[in-house]
Order: sequence, then C-alpha cells, then structure tokens
Amino acid sequence: MISEKRLSINFDKMSTITAPGQGITRIAFSDEDWQARSFVIELMREAGLTIRIDHFGNVIGRREGTNPNAKVVMLGSHIDSVPNGGNFDGVVGVLGAIEVINCMNEAHIENYHPIEVVVFMSEESSRFGVATLGSKTMRGEMDVHTLKKLVDKKGHSLYNILKLRGLDADKIDEAVYPHELKAFMEIHIEQGKVLEAKNTQLGIVTGIAAPTRMKVMINGQADHSGATPMNMRQDALCAAAEIILQVEKLAKSSEEFPVVGTTGIIHARPGVMNVVPGKVELGIDIRSIYMETKIKIVKTVMAKIKAIAEKRNLTVEITTLTNETPVRLKDEMINFLDTICKEKNYTYMEIPSGAGHDAMHWAHTYPTGMIFIPCKDGISHNPAEWAEMKDIIAGTEVLYTAICRLASKDKA
Repeated sequence: MISEKRLSINFDKMSTITAPGQGITRIAFSDEDWQARSFVIELMREAGLTIRIDHFGNVIGRREGTNPNAKVVMLGSHIDSVPNGGNFDGVVGVLGAIEVINCMNEAHIENYHPIEVVVFMSEESSRFGVATLGSKTMRGEMDVHTLKKLVDKKGHSLYNILKLRGLDADKIDEAVYPHELKAFMEIHIEQGKVLEAKNTQLGIVTGIAAPTRMKVMINGQADHSGATPMNMRQDALCAAAEIILQVEKLAKSSEEFPVVGTTGIIHARPGVMNVVPGKVELGIDIRSIYMETKIKIVKTVMAKIKAIAEKRNLTVEITTLTNETPVRLKDEMINFLDTICKEKNYTYMEIPSGAGHDAMHWAHTYPTGMIFIPCKDGISHNPAEWAEMKDIIAGTEVLYTAICRLASKDKA
C-alpha cells in the first residue's frame, strides 16, 4: 500500500530545503539543490537502492533484477526548482518513484528487469537558459564545449560549476547512459488547469511539447533622454517592446495547431531613468507539440525581429539556445496506463503536455509513459503551487502497478 504518512513526511522535509524567500528556491547545483539531493540519496539508500552518480551529478538508484542483464525499467524526475517556485514540480516524480520501491520491498516483490530510479540534475532552465540538462547528458547530447558555453547570470560556466561540485566535467562523454530501457515512467503535476476543470483525478500524457529558446541581443545607442530628439533615437527597449508583442501576436495567430510564445527575460542597459536604452537582451520561448508549426512560427518571429531592427536602424543578434523536438508517446503505453486507471477505478483523461519534461528525451527511443496529477488552480512555478495528497497517492499507485508489471518477466 502507498504510505500517505511516509510521502507526507518526505514532502514536508523537502519543503524546508530552500533558499530564503517565498516558495521553494532550489536552483540547479546551488547549496539548496545539493542539500535536497543528499536527502533524496539517503531515502534511496534506505529503500535498498544501490547508488551511482555520473559525471553530471545525475543520481541513479538501482534495484537489481533477477536478470541483471535484462533491459532496465527507469523512473524518476528532478528536484531543482525555478526561483520562488513550488514543492511539487519534479519532486512528485522523485518521491513517488522512491515510494514505489518501498512498496515493492514491503510486498516482497521480485523484479526480473532491473529498476533504476533517477534524479535528473538541472531540469529547469532557470540557471543556464536550457532545460533538462541532466537528461540530455545521459542521452549523449552534451559535450565539454557546451558545458563551457552555458553560463549563468553571474558569469559562472556550467563546466566550472560541475568542477566546483567535485564532478569531472572533462569526462562528460562517459555520462551517457549505458543500458537499454524496457520503459521510462514519470509522474508529474499537470502544471495546467485542465484536470482540475474537468474534475478528473489523473491524466495520461499523449505527447510532450518542446521549446525553441532564443537569446536576442538588440543593439542601439545609449543617449541622454532629454537632449536626444525622438526622431534621432536608436532606442533598443522600444524595439524590444515591438518584438515582445509580435511574439504574442504570432503565437495567438496559429490556427492550424496550438503554439505558445513567451518573452520571459528582459534586460535593458544601462537601466538608468534618464538614458535612452542602448542595449536589450530578450529571452524568447516558443513551443508546441507540433514541430512543423513551431518551426514556421520561429522563422516568422526571427523575420519580424530583423525587420523591426532594420526599421529602427538597430542591429540585432539572435542565438538559438535550444531547438528541441516534440514527442508523441506510443499508443501501447497510453493504453497500458489507461487500463491500470480503469482497474483502480480512478477518473482519468488523455492529455498532451504543454511543458517539457525529462521523459521527452527517452520517448524518442523507448516506450515512455507519463502520469499527470492536478495542481490547484493550474498554478506551477509559483509559491502557490499545490497538489492534494489523495491525488499524489492515486498517481503513485498507478505508477507502482505499472512498474511491477513492466519489471516482471512476462510482458506487461
């Protein structure tokens, strides 16, 4: 049986591991992230998992199978957060996975396939501008050059941060996951309002949207705000305002398939009241479940940015930080989870994920399943983020049943 008491204690403990301020702040590789990681490693050891850590810091806890050479059943998520975020995003997937192992231990269930619980490092893009870095590393999508290229707001490269945490960044190629998977599973809060609005307890994910993220540097001329006539200005911030509105307009105008566009970063320099802004940095996020539609909107946004800059006699530099491919989850896995929900008599619906997840990097190659639980008012990445324990238990019970079947010798 899923233990409400054990889950509640662990969620309460995680909620105390945060930087000062509202909500939860556990930025990737920060002291708070590292403290939470140590706590989770201890929980994994208490559950009898054998721990190994790769060169990116990803934590892999293994419950050996009766056939150690069989394909691995993997489950997990992340524990880092955005600044002033919540205590459920990612954490549900980690604590839920460990609870699955505890329940298997208590029920004396043997697994034919090895089971590995993973804590993926740096899932959030808050620090380095790129998401799901731990998963990317395990899938062979990171190298030393990229580690040195990714820099946080304080000028610290990801390469140096790994070194400071005692990890051998120069051996990042050796962090590629070495085994074949039978399946990957992740439980997560929805981060949207659909399940709650539909009064539905669980969501079975059908596909995962993927972002294209761009850094846009707009270069104008910093001039005195009083002495420079309006028709002689090269105001980078006014250009930025036009670009921001174009991102919104173009995303809204996509009639074929849904697209969302967000400008989440604005840095204007010199940032002085009486100086015309001479330089602005924008961070733009465009995502969709449909790759062709996303590509179309991204190209149009880039063209608009260049046209706005030319019209205002500015220069602009556009850097693509990441351009990821959306995934459609396999019908076989969706139907498998649907069946379990029916057996357990949980209300559920099939639902796409507008947010990216670690699962997306495994779904291109291996059968992958995601279980959503509702979050209050659809709020996430916010101190008000909240999930009810009854829903966490429901999702974990479905995950438990799925893992027991997937890890058995007979085909699930």
